[in-house]
Amino acid sequence: MPVLTTDAESETGIPKSLSNEPPSETMEEIEHTCPQPRLTLTAPAPFADETSCQCQAPHEKLTIAQARLGTPVDRPVRVYADGIFDLFHSGHARALMQAKTLFPNSYLLVGVCSDDLTHKFKGFTVMNEAERYEALRHCRYVDEVIRDAPWTLTPEFLEKHKIDFVAHDDIPYSSAGSDDVYKHIKEAGMFVPTQRTEGISTSDIITRIVRDYDVYARRNLQRGYTAKELNVSFINEKKYRFQNQVDKMKEKVKNVEERSKEFVNRVEEKSHDLIQKWEEKSREFIGNFLELFGPDGAWKQMFQERSSRMLQALSPKQSPVSSPTRSRSPSRSPSPTFTWLPNKTSPPSSPKAASASISSMSEGDEDEK
Repeated sequence: MPVLTTDAESETGIPKSLSNEPPSETMEEIEHTCPQPRLTLTAPAPFADETSCQCQAPHEKLTIAQARLGTPVDRPVRVYADGIFDLFHSGHARALMQAKTLFPNSYLLVGVCSDDLTHKFKGFTVMNEAERYEALRHCRYVDEVIRDAPWTLTPEFLEKHKIDFVAHDDIPYSSAGSDDVYKHIKEAGMFVPTQRTEGISTSDIITRIVRDYDVYARRNLQRGYTAKELNVSFINEKKYRFQNQVDKMKEKVKNVEERSKEFVNRVEEKSHDLIQKWEEKSREFIGNFLELFGPDGAWKQMFQERSSRMLQALSPKQSPVSSPTRSRSPSRSPSPTFTWLPNKTSPPSSPKAASASISSMSEGDEDEK
């Protein structure tokens, strides 16, 4: 693809956009050898000093409209985003995602400022520069990380890394004696705005930690950190440890209350089941009782039957007048029969008379013999 060997520059030193008139300089065919966007996420993004762009072909100046149409076709559009990226969070990731997807074929370079530069112009950081570099390397949208990035972008820096556009939120960023450090980038037509994520920022996270400092100090003491490591005084250490013990007791009491509630609920459920079963058994018992002892129960019929049997047993029917005579065997002689004739005389009037009658009866018996 034909490219320009020289570019016109603005007053700030940044190349201006090309005009519609054909360039007067000679043109030569030079193939672009710029690094391509990452196609695999199995390894972290490289650092710029490890894989710097060694392409010898001059980069023609692009407009945003041209880049969105996929121009040029022989190289990716090199987009640059910079920042501190302390306590890397979802707001940072979303901003980088927007920068990566600005154009159909983008190569995202991310510049991270060093600790010295950050402490000088912005303030102290939670993470050191090495930790912040590594956090950016492991973001899926990043193709290349530039360590020790400048606070203000210079033409030399833009030319060295062959940057086409700079992506950042559109809010003026006043720092280092300037009302907006991206002002000259915007004037050169190289600035592409991104949207901030509301509700999340590094300052908000630090504010939460400072606001709940005692909670986090107690948390880390409980996890084994020393008071010296946390920069906590002796008195505060004892106070935090006592509060931890109080919290443990509260937790135990809470657990006991929850268990007791569970036990009570179980007892209520079991008692409800027992009452229900008792009611069912009661109904069954009452039904069986009525079947036996009710007005038409089986017990009444059985009692009547037994009563009639007892009455029949106590008052049997009269036997017949003439009973059949038994046949007598001829070998046996009939036994003599004695007929007792009672004396129809009046009873004796005295004991002497009674004794006289008895003696006369005995004499009569002897005579018969």
